[in-house]
Amino acid sequence: MAMTDIRNVVLVHGGFVDGSGWRGVYDLLSRDGYRVSVVQYPTISLADDVAVTTRVLDQQDGPTILVGHSYGGAVITEAGRHENVAGLAYIAAFVPDRGESVDTLLADPPPGAPVPPILPPVDGSLFLDRARFREAFAGDLSDGDAAFLADSQLAWGVEALHAPVSEPAWRLRPSWYLVVNGDRMIPPPAQRAMSERAGATVTEVTGSHAIHISQPQAVADLVKQAAATLGQR
Repeated sequence: MAMTDIRNVVLVHGGFVDGSGWRGVYDLLSRDGYRVSVVQYPTISLADDVAVTTRVLDQQDGPTILVGHSYGGAVITEAGRHENVAGLAYIAAFVPDRGESVDTLLADPPPGAPVPPILPPVDGSLFLDRARFREAFAGDLSDGDAAFLADSQLAWGVEALHAPVSEPAWRLRPSWYLVVNGDRMIPPPAQRAMSERAGATVTEVTGSHAIHISQPQAVADLVKQAAATLGQR
């Protein structure tokens, strides 16, 4: 793919939340002239979520930065082989290799890492304990904003967690990673290990797992860095 000026960005949300959490990032990138699309998928199965993301990528008119938060990292790892994808940006996200799933990446946490307060599955769906949502997911948001996220949770399908990635796009596309060193959902040591394995360009910030909401500028800056770097090639 010949790189030119990259102005397309596709934002992919993670588990328990939907695409509305990208509003701050969307506003910042749009003001700077980027054409931003926000994917909305049900997080029931990886295959369906990849299919929805692929349809959005089909609509792009040129090279695109594909951005994934949390579980969205697994989605962009699978969907990122699309011909319109120029680069991948992982935001406190899972970065599976071939045959790995979110579940396998969570199976062996670093010693002393906090355990996300995921409730037992009901009818194949997972939720976070509302009483512990803020401390685990949104520690740097206001009480009101964290409560809203907790009370508007999107069911996360067990099938989506167990589904393995087939061919990881980060082996084919350059990648960037925003490590969040206060994350209590995906341990920072795991984020660093996954980003290093992928050969990603890494930026590290202090914040919660909801970094795309609490610090949209940090996310927008990473995306712009990726677009500018690829545009110079």
